[in-house]
Amino acid sequence: MTSFTDIVFLSHGGGPLPLLGDPAHAELVASLTQLASELPRPDAILLVSAHWEETEPTLTSGARPGLIYDYYGFPPESYQIEYPCPGAPALAQQVQQALHSAGLPCRLDDNRGFDHGMFVPLKLMYPGADIPCVQLSLASHMDAGFHLAMGQALRALKGQRLLVIGSGFSFHNMHEFFTERPEANDKNRAFEHWLTQTCTDPALTEEERKDRLVHWEQAPYARFCHPREEHLLPLHLCYGLAGRACDQHLSLTILHKQAGLFCWFGDTGH
Repeated sequence: MTSFTDIVFLSHGGGPLPLLGDPAHAELVASLTQLASELPRPDAILLVSAHWEETEPTLTSGARPGLIYDYYGFPPESYQIEYPCPGAPALAQQVQQALHSAGLPCRLDDNRGFDHGMFVPLKLMYPGADIPCVQLSLASHMDAGFHLAMGQALRALKGQRLLVIGSGFSFHNMHEFFTERPEANDKNRAFEHWLTQTCTDPALTEEERKDRLVHWEQAPYARFCHPREEHLLPLHLCYGLAGRACDQHLSLTILHKQAGLFCWFGDTGH
């Protein structure tokens, strides 16, 4: 990992609710605001969102991407949110080259905007919208090892202080967010314990850590917590880039469920 890269996997909450004063997101809002105040200011942000899938990894490469309000049934103000940050076409090309050099497919899209997996957390963290941003998609085949390899390929990036964000949710069973069933909460906690141990335990070798993440479906209640894995895989990319146990873990209550935030800090400036 380059010494100037900070890496964060965050659980981004439900749609635009973190920006609307929803009390079930208060811990998330406070944590993201605090984290941004502690991190060295990045020159650019690369974010992989659970809300964008393509046949092959794809990058926003426009100079001024718009916003995609990819949520439904929220108040009118949810569709007036603005986050006019600049794009970073040169960074998008560098990321594409890093993936290609590792033998991985990747294409550029100069028309696509930023979805809520990107603009909601960034509006909390960097409300000035003045840091250039690039969004990276997941690969729609959802292969865990492939997304780890994507992260490993990004170690080749050089030349600026990057903040790499995996924007997902460590618990993502939509049917259970608004229930208080004790058995559901027990399953949620069991998976979070496994995931936290996997990402933080210094006693694990990196081969063991990688193997656990590749075979994440073997974790306790994995498919209960992730009926579909798109909200977990941004974490795989983050770990692939870091290649080591995370430096900081926060356990938050979001939408009545336990969810995690995992950070790896660069060697300088923190």
